[in-house]
Amino acid sequence: MLRLGCGAGFSSDRLGPAIDLAEKGRLDYLVFETIGERTLAFGHRDRKLDPKRGYNPQLAQRMRGVLKATKANGTRIVTNMGVANVPDAARVVIEVARELGLKGLKVAAVLGDEVTDLLTPDTRLFDYHDRKISEVGLPLAGANVYLGIDAILPALETGADVVITGRVSDPSLFLSPIVHTYGWRRDDWAALGRGTLVGHLMECGMQITGGYYADPGKKDVPRLADCGYPIAEVQPDGSAVITKLDDAGGMVTPRTVKEQLLYEVHDPKRYLTPDVTADFSAVQIKEEGRDRVRVANGSGTARPDTLKVTVGFDGGYLGEAGVSYAGPNSAARAALAADILRDRLGRHSEIARNMRVDLIGLNALHATAHGVRHNAEDVRVRVAMRSADRSACETMLWEVEAMLCCGPAGGGGYRGQITPSVVTHSALIERERVRPSVEVLVA
Repeated sequence: MLRLGCGAGFSSDRLGPAIDLAEKGRLDYLVFETIGERTLAFGHRDRKLDPKRGYNPQLAQRMRGVLKATKANGTRIVTNMGVANVPDAARVVIEVARELGLKGLKVAAVLGDEVTDLLTPDTRLFDYHDRKISEVGLPLAGANVYLGIDAILPALETGADVVITGRVSDPSLFLSPIVHTYGWRRDDWAALGRGTLVGHLMECGMQITGGYYADPGKKDVPRLADCGYPIAEVQPDGSAVITKLDDAGGMVTPRTVKEQLLYEVHDPKRYLTPDVTADFSAVQIKEEGRDRVRVANGSGTARPDTLKVTVGFDGGYLGEAGVSYAGPNSAARAALAADILRDRLGRHSEIARNMRVDLIGLNALHATAHGVRHNAEDVRVRVAMRSADRSACETMLWEVEAMLCCGPAGGGGYRGQITPSVVTHSALIERERVRPSVEVLVA
C-alpha cells in the first residue's frame, strides 16, 4: 500500500499540518500543490523584477519545517513550488538542506514547462473568444504548459528526495508516485483514470478533510481550527482510502469526498489532463470507518493530443480604496457617497473605463441577483480599478479619502492601496513541441 499525503492545496496554505504529516504520517510521499493561474503569472512578474525570485515565497520555510522529518522517515517530496523559476527553487532547497545538515540530499528539478518562446502574437486563446494574444492589449508576462507524468517520472527515477516542478497538472503530482511505485503502463487509460481520481481528490488539501466543506449549523466540522491534511492509502489497482491523522481536526466523510470529486469538474466523463481523459461518472464512494472513505471505479480513455497553456499578462496596477458608514441611515449615506464618487471619478476617462463601486454589506457580491439590501447598519463604500497608469490609481485613492470631509456624514476608516495586477488566459499547444528535462542537484 502506497501512502500519499497532501501538504498544501494552494500557494499560501498552512504549514503546521504538513509538519504533522511529515513527522507522524508514515508517508511514502508528501505532495505540496501550490500553483494557480494567478500565482503563476505573479511568479513571472516577480522573476522579471528579480531574476532570483519567481518561486513560491514560502518554499524555504516549508522545507525547513519538513525536510528533517521526511529524510529521517524515508518520505519523498513532490512539489510544484518552483512556479516560474524552478532552477533557483531547487537551489533554495539545497541551501536549506545544507543549513539543516542533510548532506547528500538529492533534488530533481523538472524543467521545460515554460513555453513563452513557443507562442506568437497570433496564438489563439480558447477562453477569450478564440482571440489572439495580440488582441489582449496587455504585455505578456509568461506562458507555461501543464506537464504530466511523462515529465515527472524521470525525476522520480533519479531517486531524488525532493522533486520540484513548475506548472504541472495538479493530479499528476500524485499520479506520478502511483505510476512509479506500481509500474503502470503509460497507456493503461483505465488505471491512469483511477490514479487521476486519487490525485484530484487530494490536490486541494483541507477541502476534502472539512475545511472548505464547513458551513456552521448545516455542515458542522469538528476542531476546524486544527483541521488536518488528507492521506491517501493507494492500492496497486488504483483504489484508495482517503483518511487523515487520528489526532488531527476536521473529518473525512462520503460528503466531503463527493464535494471535492465535483470540484472544477465540468464533464465527469471527460476530465481532461495531460495524462488521461479521466472518467469519474461511475466512481464508487464508501465509508469504511471513522474518517476513512474508500474510492474506486474511476476510469479513463486516451489522453488529449494537445496540452493546455496558461498565458499570463501584466495587468498593470490594481487600486482599491474604501470608507465605512455605520449607524442609522448608513445605507442611504453610503449610497450617496457612492453616487458622488461615480460622478467625480467618471470625469477621468482612464478611471471611468476601468472602475467599479460596491457597497459592501449591501450589494458587493449579489447585486445582480438580489438587488440592494437596505437593512444594514454597517456599510463600506469600496472603489476598485485596474490601470497601467499608476497615477490614475493614485487619483482614485485621493478622491475616496477626500470623502472623509467632503462626503456624507459619518464616513471613517479609510484604507487605500495600490498593488500589482495580472490577467490570465488559456491556449493549447501540440504535445510534441514540449520538451521537458530533469536537472539533479545534491546537497
